Amino acid sequence: MLSLMRKSKQKMKRGREEEQVPDAHPLRKSTRTSVPPVWHRDYHVGSASKYPIASYMNYSQLSTSHKSFSMAVTNMKEPQTFEEAMLHEGWNRAVNDELGALDAKHTWDIVDCPPGKKLIDNKWVFKEKLHADGSLERQKARLVAKGFTQIYGVDFLDTFSPVVKVNTVKTLLAVASVKNWFLHQMDISNAFLNGDLEEEVYIKIPLGMKAIPGKCCKLRKSLYGLKQASRQWYAKLTEALTNFGFTQSYSDYSLFTKQTPEGILVMLVYVDDLILSGNSMKLIQGAKNYLSQQFKVRDLGELKYFLGLEIARSASGISVSQRKYCLDLLQDTGFLNGKPVNSPSDMKTRLSQFNDEELVNPYEYKSLLGRLNYLTTTRPDIAYAVQQLCQFQAQPKVSHVKAAHRVQRYLKGSLGQGLFFASDTVFSLTGYTDSDWGACPDTRKSITGYCTFLGSSLITWKAKKQAIVSKSSSEAEYRALSQLSCEVQWITQLLKDLNVKYEGPATVYCDNKSAIHMAENPVFHERTKHIEIDCHVIRERVNSRLITLKYVCTDRNLADIFTKGLSAHRFKWILFKLGVYDIYSPACGGLMNPMVS
Repeated sequence: MLSLMRKSKQKMKRGREEEQVPDAHPLRKSTRTSVPPVWHRDYHVGSASKYPIASYMNYSQLSTSHKSFSMAVTNMKEPQTFEEAMLHEGWNRAVNDELGALDAKHTWDIVDCPPGKKLIDNKWVFKEKLHADGSLERQKARLVAKGFTQIYGVDFLDTFSPVVKVNTVKTLLAVASVKNWFLHQMDISNAFLNGDLEEEVYIKIPLGMKAIPGKCCKLRKSLYGLKQASRQWYAKLTEALTNFGFTQSYSDYSLFTKQTPEGILVMLVYVDDLILSGNSMKLIQGAKNYLSQQFKVRDLGELKYFLGLEIARSASGISVSQRKYCLDLLQDTGFLNGKPVNSPSDMKTRLSQFNDEELVNPYEYKSLLGRLNYLTTTRPDIAYAVQQLCQFQAQPKVSHVKAAHRVQRYLKGSLGQGLFFASDTVFSLTGYTDSDWGACPDTRKSITGYCTFLGSSLITWKAKKQAIVSKSSSEAEYRALSQLSCEVQWITQLLKDLNVKYEGPATVYCDNKSAIHMAENPVFHERTKHIEIDCHVIRERVNSRLITLKYVCTDRNLADIFTKGLSAHRFKWILFKLGVYDIYSPACGGLMNPMVS
């Protein structure tokens, strides 16, 4: 009995002592740099990763030529600063060549610095250009003005200049795959120097030239980086192409077509990078010869690498991926040795802007999202995850960074994943649309998701939050239908410009019967009169037989991947149906073997 009383008193004493102990600080992740132990220097220490890249990327399924090209792209090393470039003879020569070209074009005059005039700074940008076989075509150095320091009304006025839409590029590749069109690319050297400058613009004397105190460069020609430079060059190029017989498309102002009795010639323009396609090599060569007479051009041969897109072609179709871009992203962010996951987003997590710790420095988060956003060009699998993350760029929280890290871990396991445009499909337009009603926990706005196919080839898709709150799931689906109908109309016009006749009308699948009834019949007036007039454009397009609406059950709706996080099994099933493949995966069964180009 006495022993029990003593034990009870001891427990009470320990309890009072524990109550007096102050709460410990919460655990945090250390910010110290990890340094290997000193004794490692006495041994040969391996750097093997628990999750090596070789387990997720393999080149054995590729032809010898495309394997060489892929290796060359992977090994590209471009200097980031002028000082770094000057350590290598090749880049030194490239800088001198660029300065020589600027001098030959009489780009500027060396004058006294005008009083009260702000001088625009400049920088050097370095890029490697490759031939179609992967060999080095040249090392390119470009002097770029820091146009973000220009003042409107003083240094520039009009700025807008169109570039080709990425969806136009994908549509052309899908058409070229079926029609077996040729695909070539060209590069115009010192393109912006062909544009005339109307405003007075002064820049600092660039690195590589002898600096003279009190002197600066007064520009006579437009320079890369100036806000008005691309507009001046675009006007010059458009005039030259129109004189040669090209017709500018209204669906994409950077798409030019020329139809002759011999066939069709198509040109896509992205600043100074050109894609030429058509069914006649004679027409393509004629356009190359004409452009070489008008400008200083470089013929890069067959289309292989365009704006970070790696293009592989075989008898079965065309594959497009951003493998090199994805590798660089993971390398720069330190996730190249990370543990992969099966999906880019957690189906149980809803991101919010509240109830979390705010980041001290959001710059890295914003920079990462900018790169991920460009990666969605060929990666519909991360479209929803990136859309969710982009909502919080103003005030990103710790939970948002964790979600972004999950996307990077997913990319580690699917580095070479991209689109595949089959060559044995037919020209028919198909679309899938979906919405997640009230998905945003902060605003209760819905998410729109849709995708479109040309035959079996996925060409466009979107995941986007709707602008206003919908009163019902039917209203949210109805808005998504209207947005998809606009996309279908644009694609229809684009196909006409490419002289492609498809089996119409386009078939659009939706998993909400009420939305389909509202689009086909003016019903439910009391419950739909508040919907904006522009949403009812879907009715006009149904009546004009541009599209036909059909019901699809939710389990078979391919647009589901653009509106919410999914389980790994369903996620992979939809990717397979979308035609998203990884030709670099060790599990790829020779999809692109043998390679044609």
